[in-house]
Amino acid sequence: MYRKMFEIRSFEEKVFELYAQNMVPGTIHLYAGEEAVAVGVCSNLRKDDYITSTHRGHGHCIAKGADPKRIMAEILGKKTGYCKGKGGSMHIADFKVGMLGATAVVGAGIPIAMGAGLSIKLRGTDQVVACFFGEGASNQGTFHEGINMAAIWKLPVIFVCENNLYAMGTRQSRVMLIENIADRAASYGIPGVTVDGNDVLAVYEAAREAVERARRGEGPTLIECKTYRHKGHSRVDPAKYRPKEEVEEWLRKDPIKRLREKLLQTNVLAEEEIQRVEEEVSAEIEEAVKFAVESPYPAPEEALEDVYA
Repeated sequence: MYRKMFEIRSFEEKVFELYAQNMVPGTIHLYAGEEAVAVGVCSNLRKDDYITSTHRGHGHCIAKGADPKRIMAEILGKKTGYCKGKGGSMHIADFKVGMLGATAVVGAGIPIAMGAGLSIKLRGTDQVVACFFGEGASNQGTFHEGINMAAIWKLPVIFVCENNLYAMGTRQSRVMLIENIADRAASYGIPGVTVDGNDVLAVYEAAREAVERARRGEGPTLIECKTYRHKGHSRVDPAKYRPKEEVEEWLRKDPIKRLREKLLQTNVLAEEEIQRVEEEVSAEIEEAVKFAVESPYPAPEEALEDVYA
């Protein structure tokens, strides 16, 4: 889990750097700071299980096993990317590892996850779906309709709310009278649990219970993970709406730093072992960048290929 979390952080830092060099077309929404959620959940999933993602989806893709080289190539608009360079940062999918796709539309992944859950039930397998979304999406109609349908049909879906306190620049307290999104689970007759989203082990345990419940055919669970994005909503957002003291407090609760300290304190890993992991990951990310930079752009005549009308 530490390797995967460090991989996501390193990937996002490199994307941030490439954007500053004007190498990324469009915009980006970085996952840095929220790594414990994706890794804690996806560590419970098999390759044939599914996930749906959001506009802030690089971390979900990597945690589920997508290839960082092809993700990076897609972000740079290259032909070797997952969408042949036509989708960019917010539209990466890899069906081979169960990544059903990211979507830029807030809350749009929820009914897709519900549909995948229905497919599982109709096919009679023991697969599950993990559906990632932000707290802002919990005010969308898709949230209420999707969870309600999943509940009445007992579909194997784990709804994972990544509550980073801000929907773009709007703080949760301005648009909701409830403090915990998980409290809404009671309205649909399903379990709801709120966990520290910066503690990968807490996320892992909550997700493990939800996954086991779903595989037994007992239906969905709503997991709310309290976390915090290190950067603004998108690359061009300076996030000045967040109090400096609040940002500093959350940076002290960095999920990677916390896991690193725990691994050392409990003698699971020694300092040199952690450094070796970090060096290996850093080299892999540099390889991903090299692959993406050296890959060709799609030809102009390919613009109408793979388009459905």
